[in-house]
Amino acid sequence: MTSPIRVVLVDDQALFRAGIRMVLDSQPDLEVVGEASDGREGIEVVRATRPDIVLMDVRMPVMDGLAATAEILRDPGAPRVVVLTTFDLDEAAARAIQHGASGFLLKDSDPEFLLSAVRTVHAGSAVIAAQATRDLFAHIAEAGASEPVPPSYAALTDREREIFALAAAGLSNAEIAAREFLSEATVKTHVSRILTKLSLRDRVQLVVFAYRHGLV
Repeated sequence: MTSPIRVVLVDDQALFRAGIRMVLDSQPDLEVVGEASDGREGIEVVRATRPDIVLMDVRMPVMDGLAATAEILRDPGAPRVVVLTTFDLDEAAARAIQHGASGFLLKDSDPEFLLSAVRTVHAGSAVIAAQATRDLFAHIAEAGASEPVPPSYAALTDREREIFALAAAGLSNAEIAAREFLSEATVKTHVSRILTKLSLRDRVQLVVFAYRHGLV
C-alpha cells in the first residue's frame, strides 16, 4: 500500500488549521503530521517531521510565510510548499513562488479543490489553479519590464520549446500529451529535461520563468 502524503499546516489561526486538518485527515491518502502557528515554529516542525507538502500562510507573527518558505526550501530534500492567501493577486504569494513555493491556494477554496491541490503538487504533473497562477504573474509582469532571456533557453530543442509554451500556459502532462499526440511518459520526460536545462525546481517555476522573461 502506498504511504499517505504527509502534510504540515502553518497558519496563525487555530480554527482555520483545525478545519484544514479535518478535511485532509478525512482522506486515506493524506495525513497531517504537524502544525505550527508562525513561520519560525513552522520551520522547526517541518525539520522534525519531514513532510511531503507544507501549507503555509503568507501573513503571520514572529516570522511570515515568505521568510519561512525561503528557509525551508534551502534544506536538502525540502518538501513542496503551497502558500495560503486571502486574495488571488497577492504579491506576497508571488514572491513566495519566486522563492520556490510550488503554488498558491486561496483560503476560501472548496474542500475538494484543496484536496486536489495537495495531490497535484505532490504528483508534480500540473500547476494548481493554473489560470490564477498565470493571472498573478501576468499582473506582476505588467508592473515591470521583462528580463533578458538567459542563454540556457537557447539550449532547448524545438520540441522542448513547444512543450515549454504549453506547460507555461498551465496545461497538465495529460493535456499536453493529447495536444501533441505524445504519451504522458514522453511529455514527463520532456518537462523533466526542460526543468533541468533551465535549472528550475518545478512547473510553477517554469511559469514564473516564462513571465519573467516575456516568453508568454
